[in-house]
Amino acid sequence: MKSMATYDLMESARNTNQWLGATALALGSYPIMGLMPNPFFQLMAAWGEVTERSFARMVAKPDWNIHTVVGADGRDHVVTEETLVEHPFGSLLHFRVHDRPAKPRRVLLVAPMSGHYATLLRSTVSSLLPDCEVYITDWHNARDIPVSKGKFDIEDYTLYLVDFMKALGPDINVIAVCQPAPLALAATAYLAEEEPDAQPRTLTLIGGPIDPDAAATDVTDFGRRVTMGQLEQFAIQRVGFKYAGVGRLVYPGLLQLASFVSMNADRHSTAFRDQILKLSKGEAGEHDKHNRFYDEYLAVMDMTAEFYLSTVERIFKQLEIAQNRFTVNGKPVDIGKITTVAVKTVEGTEDDISAPGQCIAALELLTGLPDAMKASHVEPGAGHYGIFAGRSWRTNIRPLVLNFIDANAPKDEKRAQLRTV
Repeated sequence: MKSMATYDLMESARNTNQWLGATALALGSYPIMGLMPNPFFQLMAAWGEVTERSFARMVAKPDWNIHTVVGADGRDHVVTEETLVEHPFGSLLHFRVHDRPAKPRRVLLVAPMSGHYATLLRSTVSSLLPDCEVYITDWHNARDIPVSKGKFDIEDYTLYLVDFMKALGPDINVIAVCQPAPLALAATAYLAEEEPDAQPRTLTLIGGPIDPDAAATDVTDFGRRVTMGQLEQFAIQRVGFKYAGVGRLVYPGLLQLASFVSMNADRHSTAFRDQILKLSKGEAGEHDKHNRFYDEYLAVMDMTAEFYLSTVERIFKQLEIAQNRFTVNGKPVDIGKITTVAVKTVEGTEDDISAPGQCIAALELLTGLPDAMKASHVEPGAGHYGIFAGRSWRTNIRPLVLNFIDANAPKDEKRAQLRTV
């Protein structure tokens, strides 16, 4: 599979389906079809519109679309994104709210690098902006990074997080969502030994696989069912000639998307069938719920082969974080060295990706941290998405996280914070 031909074959299939959709839309919408009162042409046009949109979104990076936020003065304040630190494989973004005094709560959201862009956390960012200065890790699509920029594995990812934390200073509050939770924990431990004064103030780990064996799911147990040789053979391809990363070994986004969809194939097929019928009846809109969800869900990015393979091997198979045996550049990273960073874990009872028990395992590794600086929360009835972007996040988890941040802030800063949760 490690050839440009298979990568380009997938891209060709995507491109062909996009073209077929556009063709069906054009034919079904042709004015002369209005002379024949046959619903077939409405269905053809609707199928074409949904198909073209879906396959086009697979290679497009979504926009943040966060334009304004309401301030304490009741006015809308313009929001812009500014890059504070830029590396080949990822950047540190700040959502700057213009004409508003800087908020004392400073939050770094560590976005997952698991197939989707950081915009997957758009609603999380929006919910935090009224009360916080928000920063986020913006990971880059591996297909667009020239081979000359070198490798990027989980050790490089950890060092990127170290750089971002150092750039933001010790008053930053880190919130790691899903996949990066183990590496955010490792980055904090790395700073605890190498540069203690640069450690974050708090670390919140949401639905992350700290110990995948604590409560295995179909997703986290995947690495147990296949060998590394099988993964490398069937999942890894070389970027084709169309992109700047030509020749780079990657786990392609389109292949990842096929895996995502296959996990809930019936639900997705029903959603698309219903959308086609609604569109044919004129009941669907440009920004309806279906389009808002799938415009994000279908937008996938390639991961470097070394990042994907090292994640599976070291986090899920060898349990290096769970057993406190992780190393960076040959240097052991001892999680027990964290003694001054307050840590909170958040899990959902219905999480079928990182089940309850996987994330809270972090607290047992923090042998040097007083119990008073540890906290955990299990949200009843919440699935994986809900604990960081859904209703459970908005109504219950977000207030708890902000209260946790406030509880571990200096006294003078607590007085300055305007609690709106």
